[in-house]
Amino acid sequence: MRSLATSDRAAVRAISGAIARLSSRSRAREFLRIVHRMGADPAAIVPGVRDSPNFKNRRFEADEPSLRPRLRAQTSALLASIRVHGRGRPVGEVPRVRPVLPEQAGELAVTWYGHATTLLELDGARLLIDPVFGERVSPSNRLGPKRLHPVPGRIEDMPAVDVVLISHDHYDHLDVPSITALERTHQPHYVVPLGVNFHLMAWGVPEDRITPLDWRESTQVAGVQLTCTEARHNSGRGLVDSQTLWAGWAIHGPRHSAYYSGDSGTSKRFAHIGADLGPFDLTLLPIGAYDPYWPDLHLEPEQAVAAHRDVNRIGAVTEAVTADEAGVADEFIEGDQRIDTPGGAHEEGEATPTEREARTAAATSVMLPVHWATFNLAMHWWAEPMRRVRRAAEKAGVPLIAPRLGERVDLTEAEPDVMAAKYAQPWWKECSAEENSGYRDV
Repeated sequence: MRSLATSDRAAVRAISGAIARLSSRSRAREFLRIVHRMGADPAAIVPGVRDSPNFKNRRFEADEPSLRPRLRAQTSALLASIRVHGRGRPVGEVPRVRPVLPEQAGELAVTWYGHATTLLELDGARLLIDPVFGERVSPSNRLGPKRLHPVPGRIEDMPAVDVVLISHDHYDHLDVPSITALERTHQPHYVVPLGVNFHLMAWGVPEDRITPLDWRESTQVAGVQLTCTEARHNSGRGLVDSQTLWAGWAIHGPRHSAYYSGDSGTSKRFAHIGADLGPFDLTLLPIGAYDPYWPDLHLEPEQAVAAHRDVNRIGAVTEAVTADEAGVADEFIEGDQRIDTPGGAHEEGEATPTEREARTAAATSVMLPVHWATFNLAMHWWAEPMRRVRRAAEKAGVPLIAPRLGERVDLTEAEPDVMAAKYAQPWWKECSAEENSGYRDV
């Protein structure tokens, strides 16, 4: 069959040529968009981060390794994901409400927008954490994990945002369309782990509105002290791994405090963070996207509750802590070499050194579970993380709130146990698969 490009008719040949040129330009534009979304080139990042004591062997390294599965385990994970395709999706429309936000930020309030994206109001300052409002967490707008529910509210509809906090540069935590919208509407100050600043500058954010920090470095913005804390994870937006730092954040205002762990596997560092910087009025802890194939990278729900207790443990009160159910995070995967780190530092009998003395705050600090519901990034059932974390929190005596997407929670309204009871309705049941009923709703 003759190609259109070699047709005897000049008009057909002309149309064929035009289509080819348009197709070529379209592919070129898509390639440029992908390169743009990937951010700064690693070669441009390394000179700005290599003096960090945590940058070794041309990558950031923590004292607890976060090992990705090797080829054999990756193949097994791929086959497993094919077998359970669809398990991580809701079966109905996910309930959400349009956020109702005051013009003046409150004393201690939080609004969850989905996945890790959270708007925190603390002592009159408004902080937006890991803003991801785009449709896909991928360098491509055609491929990659797609949003499972609409965003409950737009960046443009938010009152003035003072600070944007980024935990690391993975696509589900750092989103180019969201940065573009923030620059168009708010022009906030960005506080980021070391190296992430180069991505922001590549996307047009002025350097003087970005503060990059290494682990345990601090800065003050809008009257709030922000401390970059350790996490057990990795980073990267391309083929090169961990050229930028990953982190959690301890957030202290004059009267209130909060802690966001970022992405992390189970770690002894949670207890150290609690000893040095805790306790906190509110913790934001990830409960989703866990899997035995990558046990070092994300917390399981029970481990998130253990982390909440760890960051709220102070001084010599460890004898009052009940045993964790977190177990060993680093299950051995054939072909990998991993260390075993139980979920929570004190299960190993390791004391947390500190000169501070204060009571344990885990029973009075509120926990908000994040990093679930919005993107299908693992092989567990969609609502499984919430079912498990509610059981673990009830057993551990941790006040846990479960607001609907977009629902603002003012934590100054009542005591933590009252707030936990107020936001305890299992709204996820109406859009969960029947097969996802293995955990009793509490």
